[in-house]
Amino acid sequence: MTLSKFLMAGAVAFATLSAPLAQAKDWKTVTITLEGAYAPWNLTNPDGTLGGFEPELAKYLCDHMKVECTLVASDWDGMIPALNAGKFDVIMDALSITDERKQIIDFTIPYAHTHAAFATLKDSPLANAAGTGTVIKLDPGATGVKEIDAMKEAFAGKTIGIQAATVYSKFIYDNFGDIATVREYKTGAERDLDLESGRIDLVFDDAVYLISAFEKANGTLGFTGPEIGGTIFGSGEGLGIRQADTDLRDMFNKAIEAALADGTIKTLSMKWFKTDVTP
Repeated sequence: MTLSKFLMAGAVAFATLSAPLAQAKDWKTVTITLEGAYAPWNLTNPDGTLGGFEPELAKYLCDHMKVECTLVASDWDGMIPALNAGKFDVIMDALSITDERKQIIDFTIPYAHTHAAFATLKDSPLANAAGTGTVIKLDPGATGVKEIDAMKEAFAGKTIGIQAATVYSKFIYDNFGDIATVREYKTGAERDLDLESGRIDLVFDDAVYLISAFEKANGTLGFTGPEIGGTIFGSGEGLGIRQADTDLRDMFNKAIEAALADGTIKTLSMKWFKTDVTP
């Protein structure tokens, strides 16, 4: 290292050590982003407002914290970069808590934990694959799972639709990418329409989301193969928050704990999902 570079490095280090610690922000207003198109987690009402499980839970959390919250819709695939760029303060979009994402953003404690599953047309030869109606639990890196091997055999050569940049897309590429064609979509709704029309053979997504998609498809779609739970998709769904905003994370953690303790999350789960997704 040259003398000039050494002196510059020392100056930077001194400035860093001598700088005052960043002051915690006095959170009076918070902007929360959701996709607004991932029912029943979140959806856009006919009047343009956001509804669903997460917007109703967000109202409870913000009221509990005595903070004014604004909900805004944004594209799923750009949420994390936009969060870190300061365009909003919180992501609330069925965001799975994973070690990979923790390298980029911080998370609250989970407010939900759900399964994932395959779906297909009810009159498809792929319907009612082995294990339909059961649940298997997997950990990250699980191999030699007989239920997965059975589905790989049944779904070989087929086209599987996934929403891009999700934990579910990674699972499909890792386990089915070598035996099936994987087609990515910007939104789940676009993918589901292709399934209904027969342009793809299967989809893979969050199970409670798929139940809502079945209703929209007038009962023509259904699960096939076992639902998949466990920690393979992370420890649950939580709020995504910038790593620097630890004070905001802690505020939301206390509010989520209150919503779990008083049964609010269970009540909203039953209202929107018809099942309890309490983690």
